[in-house]
Amino acid sequence: MQELSKRPIIIWLFTGCFFIFSMVVIGGVTRLTNSGLSMVEWNLLMGSLPPMNETEWMVVFEKYKQFPEYQLINSHFTLEEFKDIFFWEYLHRLLGRVVGLVFIIPFIYFLAKKMISRKLFFQLLLLLFMGGFQGFLGWYMVKSGLNKDPDVSHYRLAMHLITAFITFAYTFWVALGLIYPNREKRVNHPLKNSAFFLLGITIVQIVWGAFVAGLNAGKIYNTWPKMGEQWIADSVTAIQPLWHNFVEGLGGVQFVHRYLAYIVVATVLWLVVKSRKMLLDKSQSIGLKILLGTVLFQFVLGVITLLMAVPVWLGVMHQLGAFFLLGSTVYVVHRFNFATVMH
Repeated sequence: MQELSKRPIIIWLFTGCFFIFSMVVIGGVTRLTNSGLSMVEWNLLMGSLPPMNETEWMVVFEKYKQFPEYQLINSHFTLEEFKDIFFWEYLHRLLGRVVGLVFIIPFIYFLAKKMISRKLFFQLLLLLFMGGFQGFLGWYMVKSGLNKDPDVSHYRLAMHLITAFITFAYTFWVALGLIYPNREKRVNHPLKNSAFFLLGITIVQIVWGAFVAGLNAGKIYNTWPKMGEQWIADSVTAIQPLWHNFVEGLGGVQFVHRYLAYIVVATVLWLVVKSRKMLLDKSQSIGLKILLGTVLFQFVLGVITLLMAVPVWLGVMHQLGAFFLLGSTVYVVHRFNFATVMH
C-alpha cells in the first residue's frame, strides 16, 4: 500500500474513533439519566425515524407502559417526561446505525479501489465484526432490563461498555500502524512489558467502572480517601461467599474501583520515573507526558465525582476521562512496542 493511499484510510479510522467516542458520550448520558429502557422494541433496519406526531408518541408510550420500568418506577410519568428519556435512547441507537455506515461504506469503497493490503483487510474485518458484536451486546443488555427487574444487568452493561472501549482502542491501534509504518520487527523495549501491564489493568479498571455505574455504587461512601470512617468499609465483606462482594456488592465494587485507581496511577508514575533513565524517541516522550497528564486528571476527576455523588455531567466526564486514558495508554504501548530503542 503506497504512502499516498494511506492518508484517506487513516482519516477514515480516526473518524471512526470520533464516532465511537460520541457513542460513549451519549451512552453515558443514557445510562446516568436512566433512559436506556425507554425504547422497548429493537428494529435494526426499521424504526430509524422517531415518532412524528402525537398519535405515534402515544403508541410508543403505551408500549412502554407494558413493561416493569413504567409499572414499578415511572408510573407517574407524563408523555412529556417520557419524551425526555426516549430522546437519549433514540439518539444512542441512531448514532449506532450511523457508526455502522461510517465503517462499512468506506471499507467497501477502499476495497473496491484496491487500497487495502492483505494484512489491513483482516484487521478491518475484525474491526467490523467487533462493531457488529457491540450492537448485539447493546440489544442483549437492554433485553435484561425488560423482564421482572426493571434494571439492566451490570454484567451486560460492562460487556457493552468495554467492547466499545476495546473497539476504539483497536481502531486507534490500526491507525497508528499506518501512521508509523513498521518495517522492522517489534522492538524489545525495557518498558514494553510494563506498558502492556498498564493496558491490562486499565481495561480491568474500566470494567469495574461499568460495575459501579450499573449498580449505582458511586452513590454510597461519598468520602475520600476513606470509605466513610473506615479504609475498608464493613459492607465490603458483608456478602457470602466473599468474592460476590467484589462483583455484586455495592461496597465491594466501589472498593475495587477505588484501589485499582491507585494501581493505575502508580504504574504510570513508575513508567515515567523509569523512563527518565532511558533515551526515548520523540513519540515515546510525548506519549508518556500525555499519559501522565491524563491519568492525574482522571484520578482527580474520579475523586470529585465520588465526593459529589455522581451528578450526570461529572459521571459522563469521568467516563470520557477513562476513554482518553485508554487512548493514551494504547499510544504508549504502540510506541514502546515498535519505536526504535535509543542508546
